[in-house]
Amino acid sequence: MHRTGRKGFSRRDFLRAAAVGASVSLVRLDGFGSLAPQVGAPKKKIPVGVQLYSVRGQAAKDLPAVLEAIGKMGYTGVEFAGYYGWEAKPKELRRLLDTNGLKCCGTHTDLETVTGDKLEATAELHSVLGNTFLIVPSLQVEGAQGWLDMAKRFDEISAKAKAFGMRVGYHAHAGDFEKFGGRTSWEIFFDGTNNDVVMQLDTGNCMQGGGDPVALLKKYPGRSRTVHVKEFGGPENAVIGQGVMPWAQVFEICETTAGTEWYIVEHETGPDPIGNIKGCLDGLRKMGRGL
Repeated sequence: MHRTGRKGFSRRDFLRAAAVGASVSLVRLDGFGSLAPQVGAPKKKIPVGVQLYSVRGQAAKDLPAVLEAIGKMGYTGVEFAGYYGWEAKPKELRRLLDTNGLKCCGTHTDLETVTGDKLEATAELHSVLGNTFLIVPSLQVEGAQGWLDMAKRFDEISAKAKAFGMRVGYHAHAGDFEKFGGRTSWEIFFDGTNNDVVMQLDTGNCMQGGGDPVALLKKYPGRSRTVHVKEFGGPENAVIGQGVMPWAQVFEICETTAGTEWYIVEHETGPDPIGNIKGCLDGLRKMGRGL
């Protein structure tokens, strides 16, 4: 699965982030010296899940232990990115989730698994797991026309998935904010798809690619049904609340017009993956989310 790493936080990054979050009130310094936004009370309660890619090494060794740890932290759900052999026994995997008080809030699954005859098998697995979100994590597309063609393909896939009770979507990486004639590839794709195709914005990846997560969440009301909440900037391996992401604005839109059903934490770097996802949940709780 293609992933982009966190870039160093340069002066240019800071200026871009400041432009995105200009209306956020920055009121205190946390223990890491980063500015923390003043964030109001939630407009609606959105559950918080975690993308298991964040703890991929640990999950590959002992998925039951990882799910137990995640449940004890207080997460409500998990989003899969591979099943570590458990896809062959979906009822047992569902039992593991239930035992730890977790819901399956999505999966990252390759395009081929939601295409043709494979779609039915993918839908059957996730029907057992209680999940309806089938999110494609990356695409190989060339040029504006390629994105228009891919949008048409996703409309067709989405219609077929709907018959199985599933929703298909696409996840953001930094490269998805390359511009073609004034519009990013992300915008070309989602302007070309119908409202059933889920827009899974990743806030950190968006800013890393030069995009504006606040503007994009506003532009597509009702389509950001799951959102990857990821920090940008701050110290190395920063967790949520230690960088410059304009969280107040992000939360405001997700909790009013974006149609968000899940916040999903993803933290991909650092020597302590379990500690990082706990730190992210703690950061959300300090801002009144994830309680």
